[in-house]
Amino acid sequence: VIILNYNAGNLLSECIESVLKTDYEKFEIIIVDNDSKDDSVDRCKEKFRDVQIIENKKNLGYCEGNNVGIRNAKGEFIAILNPDTVVDSNWLKELIKGYKIFGDGMYQPRFLTTNNHKILQGTGNMINLFGFGFARNKGDIDEGQFNEPERIGYASGTCLFTSKKIIEELDMFDSFLFAYHDDLDLCWRAALKNIKSYYIPSSIVYHPPEGYTFKWNSFKFYLLERNRQYCLLTHYSRKTYFKMLPALMIIEIGVFFYYLKKGVLLSKFKATLSILKNFKHINVTYKKIQNKRKISDRELIKIFEDDITIPKMMDSKNNNSLGNLIKNLSQFTRKFL
Repeated sequence: VIILNYNAGNLLSECIESVLKTDYEKFEIIIVDNDSKDDSVDRCKEKFRDVQIIENKKNLGYCEGNNVGIRNAKGEFIAILNPDTVVDSNWLKELIKGYKIFGDGMYQPRFLTTNNHKILQGTGNMINLFGFGFARNKGDIDEGQFNEPERIGYASGTCLFTSKKIIEELDMFDSFLFAYHDDLDLCWRAALKNIKSYYIPSSIVYHPPEGYTFKWNSFKFYLLERNRQYCLLTHYSRKTYFKMLPALMIIEIGVFFYYLKKGVLLSKFKATLSILKNFKHINVTYKKIQNKRKISDRELIKIFEDDITIPKMMDSKNNNSLGNLIKNLSQFTRKFL
């Protein structure tokens, strides 16, 4: 169980305490700290003497930070867990049951809100045709409407479970991304190799409505947009990408005005500039992914969504004009792919 920490404060201790109550015989906990400036790690050293703690000398981001933990893990299975989560005692056992049913794959639990267990924080993450990722049913009342295990677009990095063999086969998290869309990227690469993602509702993990790091600031908007473009350019074949290009250009305009409205237009420019600046690296990654793929784009996009859900924290007025544009364009573009 790998818990990546960056200034999580008391949340880290609460997370570890819940993990230690896990109803499973053999598991190790690895805390990887990304050069936190608070005292969260010092508290853990005093309180949890049997927990392995790895202290990075600088903030390596979500991707490489978790890769450090994965390289040091001894178990057959890997569970990536955010430090602001609290787990149910059966969370791990149920994920392993799911693995035994569906086999090699990427798995996530049902997420419920930490302070209100009747509100969902996610029943599986979905990929939109244009590379937007979102959590299904976030903020909805849990009425048992998603009680069956099923295939999903991708497993959430808030709690992502798989075997160490698979995650090594996928060359780990892509450190270029740093953070955000890292789980989407990993599971999209997995899907191209016919390794599917699954939602296991009997596994319960509690998570606050919004994560504790970055919040909705300009850096997060930058990473989300840059990494979305990165995934489109590396995961789709060139043939598919160029078929989508007219729609993607319209999406660019839509995202431009959305970022303008949110006051983070500079983040949009920086994201595009980073893509142009790193195009050589992108092309190398593209060739590597395409050479290993087993599933065609035509087959894969069957599980991709036309609709997207924009979190209320991003759009409190619930003005989903960008979402409507994306949905309509996606439905139209799909006809030509």
